[in-house]
Amino acid sequence: MTRVYNFSAGPAALPETVLKQASEEMLDWNASGMSVMEMSHRGKEFMSIAEAAESTLRTLMEIPDNYKVLFLQGGASTQFAMIPMNLGAGRVMDYVNTGAWSKKAIKEAKKYGTVNVVASSEDSNFTTIPDFSDWQLSNDAAFLHYTPNETIGGVEFSYVPDVDVPIVADMSSTILSRPI
Repeated sequence: MTRVYNFSAGPAALPETVLKQASEEMLDWNASGMSVMEMSHRGKEFMSIAEAAESTLRTLMEIPDNYKVLFLQGGASTQFAMIPMNLGAGRVMDYVNTGAWSKKAIKEAKKYGTVNVVASSEDSNFTTIPDFSDWQLSNDAAFLHYTPNETIGGVEFSYVPDVDVPIVADMSSTILSRPI
């Protein structure tokens, strides 16, 4: 079989050794007699997978023990709803609009509360990051949401905003690429 190079958005090509191991374990994970896809999410086999994944992630990202790690389904679009539903709770939510992904987050957040767009680069067709000194932050925001790396427009923050409220960052395209 000839392998192709994948330069599209989303998952990258995996090494053949990884694919072969996944293929073998698809039928019988760790000599358990079942596939990972057949395991109970409460069973000891799956719990060992989840615990190892959390431990590895904590190590890679240097996540302190007093932080919770949540493995959630749904991707960024689901998180765009979960964030205002869980953190907004009738309060103003500050958002920075720097491209396609932040626009989607803003659109979804408006369904659940008051959104203050503190800065936008839409007038420059999302080719810049708005100067922090121009941001119009709320005095009582529940959080500030920003997208450190807007992959569609190709703009990226070179800093983490210094604000006095919790920061929510859509790190879909930057997770594990740098310290947080």
